[in-house]
Amino acid sequence: MTLPPGGLPRRFLDLLTRPLVAGPAWWSVVSRLPVYLMSLALVLTVREQGGGYAQAGLVAALYTLGMALGSPLIARHLDRRGRAAVLTATALAYPAALTVLVWFTHPGGWAQPAAAVVAGAVLPPANACMRSLWARLPLREEERETAYLWEALLTEVLVISAPLMLAALMLVGSAGLALTTVAVIGGLGTLGLAHTRLPVGTEAAVTEAAVTGGRGPEAPGTEGPGAAGTRADGAGTAHHDTGPSRSPAAGGPADRSDPRRLLGPLREPALLALTAVMALSAVPIGLLTLAIPAFVDRHGAPGGAGVVYACWGVGSAVGALWLGRSQSEVAPQTRFPRLLLAYALGTGLTLLAGSQLGLALALAVGSAPIALVSATEMTLVSTIADGRSLAEAFTWASLATVLGDALGQQAGGLLMDPLGPRAVFAVATGTALAAAALAFACRGLLTRRAAPMVECAV
Repeated sequence: MTLPPGGLPRRFLDLLTRPLVAGPAWWSVVSRLPVYLMSLALVLTVREQGGGYAQAGLVAALYTLGMALGSPLIARHLDRRGRAAVLTATALAYPAALTVLVWFTHPGGWAQPAAAVVAGAVLPPANACMRSLWARLPLREEERETAYLWEALLTEVLVISAPLMLAALMLVGSAGLALTTVAVIGGLGTLGLAHTRLPVGTEAAVTEAAVTGGRGPEAPGTEGPGAAGTRADGAGTAHHDTGPSRSPAAGGPADRSDPRRLLGPLREPALLALTAVMALSAVPIGLLTLAIPAFVDRHGAPGGAGVVYACWGVGSAVGALWLGRSQSEVAPQTRFPRLLLAYALGTGLTLLAGSQLGLALALAVGSAPIALVSATEMTLVSTIADGRSLAEAFTWASLATVLGDALGQQAGGLLMDPLGPRAVFAVATGTALAAAALAFACRGLLTRRAAPMVECAV
């Protein structure tokens, strides 16, 4: 595969400034700002209102619970009813629910926890929407790979910058005002994403979608299918369909991803396997989230934990920029377990750290594959999931990561006092190795392609 000249930054710039692609891409950045700071903002707001840490933690946990319960259902409606209606409704409901929570409820009553659940449940599905759009936009395969690498890099940037934005807003106002402002900004971004124009063929491309395996039309010059019964994968290798028809009407495997089913796309074994790997690989992140400040507390100044965390995120972002340009040369189902193995070995570097500086260096170097793992996961979701339920598939994948992270944090809290941070580092490394082993074991499943889309409701 021949990549465009100019390196990865140039590929990002070419993609994100393209007419009718720049609009949804940049509106989606604005719409996702609340995602990466809301839990912290809720804790600060409840504390500002006079609530204790237990009450603040309850509100943040119930917000996350509402998100876990509501997001798959909202994503299912996004797939079935289209982009404009669902994004507009959530863009209005989300800031409204948070406004009620901040200005019309107080700690200790039932209304504040209820408002937190509602706010989490109506969180706009901007992540799922944009990632499913990348799968349907008329792009070449290498451009689609670049888009998902951008998504992974954007996550790292927002994780670092969104809390800084919250802190800046709090300098001129209260935590509640800052929370409300961010919610309104996110709502405006969601409205922009809902109503921005898309390239012709993205929203209704039944024939083109059937040709491209359910991901939407390809850009001019993209390698199309070869002879009858042959199609090209992301690495330029031809696969021959010799089995039974996968069309929904034929009653084949696509029926397992029927959005009317309770589990929707998770009825597809390949996607179920991928989400299991994603959940397991997120557990070490949660474990390290607890172990890093505990290690810094024992080996340095507690205030240095923030700097160490920053090295973790910066290492992942630099790894994406440094290594990302060569990723499209390897098929995603092949590079995914390899990247997970590199991620596990990088996690193991924390066991060698003997000081705060040593841990910062270990995290900066060891985190290099993390964004690449995330980008490859998105590519695999887009190729495995049924085109009729792409947004829901991306939502389940995100939830798997959130749940794995939460499980890791809970386990880290239980292990920290009796065993200490170094033992938690060891558990994180072992779990990451188990995730890599599971990915290698499931590699055959991950070669499966999705059924063609019968409609493109975006």
